[in-house]
Amino acid sequence: MPFSDYDDDNRREKPVKRRGGYFFTGLIGAIIGALLVLLLIPTLSAYGILPYGEDKVDDTITTTENGTKNVSLDVDTDVTKAVEKSAGAVVGISNLQSSNFWEDTSAQEAGTGSGVIYKKSGEKAFIVTNNHVVEGASELEVTLADGKKISAKLVGSDVWTDLAVVEVSAKEVSNTAEFGDSDALKTGEPVIAIGNPLGITFSGSVTQGIVSGLQRTIPVDINQDGVEDWQSEVIQTDAAINPGNSGGALVNIAGQLIGINSMKIAQSSVEGIGLAIPINSAEPIISDLEQYGEVKRPYMGVELQSVSDIPGYYQKEALKLPDDVTTGIAIKDVTRNSPAQKAGLKELDVIVELDGQKMGDLIDLRKHLYEKKKIGDTLTIKYYREGKLQTTELKLTEDKM
Repeated sequence: MPFSDYDDDNRREKPVKRRGGYFFTGLIGAIIGALLVLLLIPTLSAYGILPYGEDKVDDTITTTENGTKNVSLDVDTDVTKAVEKSAGAVVGISNLQSSNFWEDTSAQEAGTGSGVIYKKSGEKAFIVTNNHVVEGASELEVTLADGKKISAKLVGSDVWTDLAVVEVSAKEVSNTAEFGDSDALKTGEPVIAIGNPLGITFSGSVTQGIVSGLQRTIPVDINQDGVEDWQSEVIQTDAAINPGNSGGALVNIAGQLIGINSMKIAQSSVEGIGLAIPINSAEPIISDLEQYGEVKRPYMGVELQSVSDIPGYYQKEALKLPDDVTTGIAIKDVTRNSPAQKAGLKELDVIVELDGQKMGDLIDLRKHLYEKKKIGDTLTIKYYREGKLQTTELKLTEDKM
């Protein structure tokens, strides 16, 4: 029998083969293998070769009097390096507004947000944040990464891009952010959001996620009249962004600033949709705000309305548009001595094309004007007047108002 220690034919015991030798041989082999691994680890570490090829973890084991072991870990990853590089430049911004309660005119905190120190120049340091963080403030206070509070001054803000620049004394500032290249971002790339969700209590909070989408277009109603005035192109991320994170940093794995956290889609059925202004589109706005206190944009000198917002009756009777023209931008008024008047444009003209590109509505016109043209450029305009298609050229100037 295969598993019997007896020989049935001879009715005597067969010698049992001892397996102890194999066991001890295997044990010795395992010990030698373990020793080889232990001897090799310092050599591999010297060349930067560690398990998984990424993270370095140094552990320290100490034994207490009662025999309990305490293990401390020194974890060093790409994420911790990125945070270490960038977090010191992220600050809290408190919006203080005057109060007249019972003759008390002291400033009260109306809200908090975040900001990013991007430049030191002489005795000044400059911080980029969102327009909605500083809007309506009578005073601004900045809380640095080390908790110190300093007064701040608004240099300029822009409602269209929701960006603002704040100035503080450079005396207390030691860290500035390094700008990255948001045009080089890839969907799925890891990113880190740093800011102050829910106020200074959670200052310097770090959340990690990925780039969920690029060049997302979000409609914006700037004057809250129920009509879309602008479309913001933003980076979508699933890194947690909450109230108070506005104006904070979205950084790449190299710790470079690639976005300014601006908003989130907050609905009960939605999770993980945070939005940030790409730094490449923010840079020229930041530069103008720092230098001029406003954004220098080209000026036409017209008051406009999208044709789609005008009842069909007036499209035919007042604008006299052909039946196949249902989109465009109607001119409601022309400013005297403006570029539009000099180009021959009049009230009730309907713009349908700029520089060879069709214009469906007012947002299309604004984006073409603000993002593709600059002061001094010539604009080629196709428009309908009294049902006839005409063309003119307009030289853009600076808005002096």
